[in-house]
Amino acid sequence: MIPARDHGGGLDAAIARYGGSRPDWLDLSTGINPVPYPMPTLPADAWTALPDKNAFDRLLSRARNFWNVPDEAQIIAATGASALIAALPRVRATGQVCIPGPTYNEHGAAFQAAGWTMTDKPADAIVAVHPNNPDGLIWTEDQLTAPLTIIDESFCDVAPEISLVHLASRPGTIILKSFGKFWGLAGLRLGFAIGDPAIIAQLTDMVGPWQVSGPALSIGAEALADPHWADETRARLQDDTKQLDQLMTDKGAEVVGGTILFRLYEVRHAKDVQHQLAQGHVWSRVFPYAPDWLRLGLPHPDRWDQLKAAL
Repeated sequence: MIPARDHGGGLDAAIARYGGSRPDWLDLSTGINPVPYPMPTLPADAWTALPDKNAFDRLLSRARNFWNVPDEAQIIAATGASALIAALPRVRATGQVCIPGPTYNEHGAAFQAAGWTMTDKPADAIVAVHPNNPDGLIWTEDQLTAPLTIIDESFCDVAPEISLVHLASRPGTIILKSFGKFWGLAGLRLGFAIGDPAIIAQLTDMVGPWQVSGPALSIGAEALADPHWADETRARLQDDTKQLDQLMTDKGAEVVGGTILFRLYEVRHAKDVQHQLAQGHVWSRVFPYAPDWLRLGLPHPDRWDQLKAAL
């Protein structure tokens, strides 16, 4: 049975139940940076021309520099990390895959859809979300030794010092990067796979040509060449995380994990807390497997008062 694919978001359903319109709502159910990278001026042909090789080369060169990708590793961009997650189980013959959880459930769904068998023991493949979603668990190199090792670093740009991208030079290893989370541009749909050249070549064949839009190529290249913005953003997120933790612990919640893009709290009857917050048009994330877990992203700097009022 393929795991249920519950996610953050779903604001339309919240609006249908609790009323209001999108501008009224503070959506804290995802771990997306609420202060996105500012839109650069795009060349007209970003919209009108098919993306060319130079645009891809520019993006991938800047991605390689930003993430310190080993020279031996290759890199591919695609329409979000989710497209790569769906494709990766098909780069090897089926076998047993270990996906320690709870974690982001698209990995398990993708492997099972491709015919793999799930196991809790050492296996032909392992998927590690690093840091993990939702609890922020950090993985170590010695834990990741399967013949096919996938390390999902979608939330790792908040803490580049813990990145395992140096493992991308190992055979059978792939590091995933998501542009939407840290840069706050989830709608752009841009993600990367970094690692074993043979696997990257397979992924390239799977996704086909022009797999990233012209605007995404331009915006991604600008953002990845702006380390000053990245450093300032990490500092702001650190401060906002401290403020959110203080608000929640003052209300009796206990911090049990997370990153500086989302926090995981233990509360009594998380669905009741979600309902209370929704009365104030604040949307949160609860989990079917952990009835006392509540996950909150960070509000935009102008929306803290709405969260305080809802609490």
